[in-house]
Amino acid sequence: MAKKSSIEKNNRRRKMAKQYSGRRARLKAIANDKKIPMEERFAATLKLAELPRNSSATRIRNRCEMSGRPRAYYRKHRLSRIALRDLGSKGLIPGLVKSSW
Repeated sequence: MAKKSSIEKNNRRRKMAKQYSGRRARLKAIANDKKIPMEERFAATLKLAELPRNSSATRIRNRCEMSGRPRAYYRKHRLSRIALRDLGSKGLIPGLVKSSW
C-alpha cells in the first residue's frame, strides 16, 4: 500500500489539472499560434508560467485504484499487476483468465 500522502497529493493534482485545463489550453493556443504578434505570445507564455505547477497534466502519476501502487500499472484496468492478479484469481474481472500450470 502506498503512503496516504502520496495518494492524496496525486488526487489534488488531478483536481487542479481538471480545474485549470481550459485556461491552460487557451494560453497554450495563443503561445503556439504564429499569426499572433510576438508580444502577445510572450505575455501568454508568462501567464502560463504563473499557473500552479500541479495544474499541469504531466505531473499526474498513474496509480492503482486499490493499493495506490505507482509501478506496473495497467491503464485499461487502472490497477497494478498485483491487484489485477488477485482480482483475476477471484474471477472478478470479466474476460480475464489467469493462467497457471
